[in-house]
This record gives sequence, structure tokens and C-alpha cells, in this order.
Amino acid sequence: MHHAKHSISLLFNANKVFDRQVIEGIGHYLQSSKVNWDIYLEEDLLTRLDNVQEWMGDGIIADFDDPKIQAALVGAKVPVIGVGGSYSRLEDYPNVPYVATDNYAVVKCAYEHLKKKGIERFAFYGVPADQAHRWAKEREQAMVALCQEDGYECAVYRGHPTRPETWQYTMNRLTEWIDGLDNPIGIVSVTDARARHLLQACENAGKLVPDNISIVGIDDDDIARFLSRTSLSSVTQGCFDMGFQAAKLLHKHLANPNLGNKRVMVAPAGVSERQSTDFKALKDPLVIQAMHYIRQNACRGIKVEQVLDFVGISRSNLEQRFKEERGHSIHFEIHNEKLDKASKLLIETELPTSEVAQVCGYPSLQYMYAVFKKHYNQTPRDYRLNSGNSDTD
Repeated sequence: MHHAKHSISLLFNANKVFDRQVIEGIGHYLQSSKVNWDIYLEEDLLTRLDNVQEWMGDGIIADFDDPKIQAALVGAKVPVIGVGGSYSRLEDYPNVPYVATDNYAVVKCAYEHLKKKGIERFAFYGVPADQAHRWAKEREQAMVALCQEDGYECAVYRGHPTRPETWQYTMNRLTEWIDGLDNPIGIVSVTDARARHLLQACENAGKLVPDNISIVGIDDDDIARFLSRTSLSSVTQGCFDMGFQAAKLLHKHLANPNLGNKRVMVAPAGVSERQSTDFKALKDPLVIQAMHYIRQNACRGIKVEQVLDFVGISRSNLEQRFKEERGHSIHFEIHNEKLDKASKLLIETELPTSEVAQVCGYPSLQYMYAVFKKHYNQTPRDYRLNSGNSDTD
């Protein structure tokens, strides 16, 4: 069956993880539906709006979180599908077919994750209010509302824009805010990029993550994850599905322009849980210090003696405290931390098992094989295959 050829413009700034994942979803629809589309996307992945009305082609999918893009497309003569954040007020939605990430559900996902950890104090780190960050205001309002419903207060800090000339001032103010919060506390960050600021501020303030402060970001951005020593828990938005749904909507509107302004709400995929929310309700401050040191250094091949040197008490004293708080020895905690790290790398990455062994501080690949056989009754290779990850050895 022959499909009419259409020229489709994508107006996104793909330096943002959100936009990149939406574009990926659009691409998947192109591959799976076999539509006959020529896609126009700026070579440097930035959106330029000069004379947009003259070159928009037969249809457009655009980032409507950007008010400049939204304004430039008012009165467009071709079908336009908007993609962006959800709004609590119906009148705030644009007058076009629209695919939205459910901001309330995204924040609730992060909030419920912290609650399940036993946390009872909460805060939100956002961005300064302006038209370019309407989605951030929606997330802030959602967090405050969720806390109020459960009878909790929510400390809110929007901070400052990040610019090279004011960076140190911005981080000093954030550190002061962090230092003034009662602990333990869980903080939901409006994005992963802002969550990285929190991790840095916690280090500046001497706050242990996650023992004093647990942090959840939004976006599940690889860049944010790998630029921090403490791996970041984050909500995975349904951006890929948003792109797929937006392309599907445009396909329908190209065939029938009179379909009306349908709105599609996309729920988050869930929380990718990592070290920044590995909170355990510990009471002993010395055990908290030891746990923090173990999380940071277990995969560097540390021994019990190095944990004792860091905390500064005798082995018998700390072992007894560990037994009371954790139910096992310091050595077992180090062993568990390395095993958890290795297990996650086998599931979430394609690193060869030999590199996983090296990254996790095992003296040899054979040693890691012995640990996995004893703990899981299978080899690391079989563990990876049984998890659904492909074998890369």
C-alpha cells in the first residue's frame, strides 16, 4: 500500500535528555509504522525559529515546554502536535493536540519512593520561577500538595540559575539551605541536573547521602548519574512513549485534520533506585559513618581495618554496634555492597564480566565467579543472561 510522502519538522532542543528521548520515540514510530516521512531536524539539534511559518513542511511535532516555540506556532497552517508537561489547570493547556508527561504522577513516584524508605521529612529543590520553567512550578506544587495530604511539611528551595560567574555563590546558598534542614530528610529534585547540585552541596556541608539526606532526581539522565560519586536514584519519565504517541497523533491528523485537540497523558516508568536513596533508618551515628564509608569505598577493595580507621573506634566496639543495627558484621556489609554493585552492572550495562570484577574490587574474575556461585548458585554470565541482558563476554 502506497503512503503519501510528508515533510515533518521536529522542533526540539536535543541537548536536553527529555527531548532526546522524545525524538527516539518518534523514530521508533517511524520504523514500526512505515510512514513515508522526511524528517527535518537541525543538524546541531537546536531549534531555530526564524521564518518558521515558511518552512514548517506538512506537519510539526514540537517541544511546547519552550514558550518561544509554542508562540511561534500559533496560527500554523499545518497540523501541530505539542509535547510537554501536564498542568493542574485545564486552561493552561495549548490549543493543539498535546502529549504530556504527567508531572503530578512523576513527583508522586519520587515521593512514594522516599516514603517507602521510612522517611518522614521532605523537601523539594526546584528552579527559579519563570515562563520557561512552567513544568517546574507544576512539580513543586505537586510535591507540596502530596506532603500536605499526608500531614507533612515540605521545605521548598528554588535556588538560583546556574551561570559560571555566579556558580560559587549559588552553591554556597544551596549548601546553607542543606545545612539548615533537619535530618534525616528526603529531597525530590526537579531534575537530575539540579540533583547533582544537591549531591555536591551535601558533600560541602558534611551531610551523608543517603543517611542524612536521601535524594531523588527526575529524568534518569546518564550524564548526571556518571558525574557524581554517589549514584543517583531518579524517576524515569515516559519520554520514549511520549514521542511514539506524538508521532501516532500526527499520523492521524495528516490523514484527517478535523480530529480535534486530543490530549494524551503519559505516566512515568518508575524509579531507578540507586545509592542516593539507599536509606536505612539507622540510629547509631558511628554505624552511619561506617556505612557511608563502605558505600563510597567498598569497590576499591577496602578491608575492615580501613573502616575502623575512618570511624576511629575499636573493632569489637564497631562490630557490636553493627550487629545491633544491621544484624551482621562489617565484613559482610562490605561483601554485600560489592555484590550489589556487580549485580546491577551485569543487569544494567554491557560491561564484560572481567571489567565488572575489576570495577567492583574483586581480586580476580575467578574470585567473583566463586562469590556468585555461592550467593546465587549461578555464574555471573548466567546471572546476566537470566536477567534478560545479552552476554557480552
